[in-house]
Amino acid sequence: MQQSAETVPHTGARDGALGVFLRGNLVALAASLIIVIVFFWLATEHFMSVRNITNVLGQASILMCLTAGVAIVFISGEVDISVGSLVAAVALPLIVTMNATSSLALGIGAALLLGLMIGIVNGYLSVYLRINSLIVTLGTLFIIRGLVYLYTGKRAIADTAYLESFFQLGNGRLLGIVPYPAIVAFALVGGLTVLMTQTRFGRQVYAVGSNAEVARLAGYNVRRIKFICFIISSLSATVGSILLASRLGSAVHTAGLNYEFQAVAAAVLGGVSLAGGIGSLIGAALGVLILAFVANGLGMMNAPTEWQLVITGAIIIAAVALDSVKRERT
Repeated sequence: MQQSAETVPHTGARDGALGVFLRGNLVALAASLIIVIVFFWLATEHFMSVRNITNVLGQASILMCLTAGVAIVFISGEVDISVGSLVAAVALPLIVTMNATSSLALGIGAALLLGLMIGIVNGYLSVYLRINSLIVTLGTLFIIRGLVYLYTGKRAIADTAYLESFFQLGNGRLLGIVPYPAIVAFALVGGLTVLMTQTRFGRQVYAVGSNAEVARLAGYNVRRIKFICFIISSLSATVGSILLASRLGSAVHTAGLNYEFQAVAAAVLGGVSLAGGIGSLIGAALGVLILAFVANGLGMMNAPTEWQLVITGAIIIAAVALDSVKRERT
């Protein structure tokens, strides 16, 4: 029984990074990303400039951090759509603490602490009190955003500490080319990919998402595993929030607005199943890049913002439909 719980087909839970990439639809996703890039390269004048490409990577890094955590929760068989509001919330202790202490370490520690608390609340309500995770995280989405509005009075709280290290975190570039946020985001995705593919915990997450009852009978602590996934999601979103606050130079009450839906779209586009047990963080990252380059390309073609929303919505529906078709065939 232990073996059957850990044997999760088509997930890549036991593969290395190359094996994960070659399985499922990741090659198709990579090909789709290349097609998108080539199309906008031919359709616009400056799309393939180093400056534009690196800017897109820097902008996509925040969403990539959120999507990585959301994808892990999806794989476990649960849902987390509170991450957009979390981005706005955890920036507050970050900026306030730095302004009071002139310490980046204390500011980041305060942000991570609040992110951890939000993850614990989401996980406890969803897993231990058995309230539907969609309802829980939808509720915390509104509660957190409302509390942010109340605390800030709908005004941005500026960074008055002016720490160079904090500014460089979100705005600096390695060798003057690669944005530091992109490096942080790719490192986060890489680390979580190792966690999900090379550790017993990762295999347990896939097993629980595929069939929680079988995993429970095999001796897995299903509640603990799902609870940890919610915490990972919140901490991943906290990293994205820190990067965004650095880029903005303030804690903005509207930060992260609608990011939760973009994260869901990117994860599903990347092959992460809403039913649980299937998907990879590499695929989710590719989904983020596809959406980012499509939005950037449409912007350079002067397409109205409304069309960007329409296309994103169409991508979500198409990706979910494809996921349903794949589920029916397996």
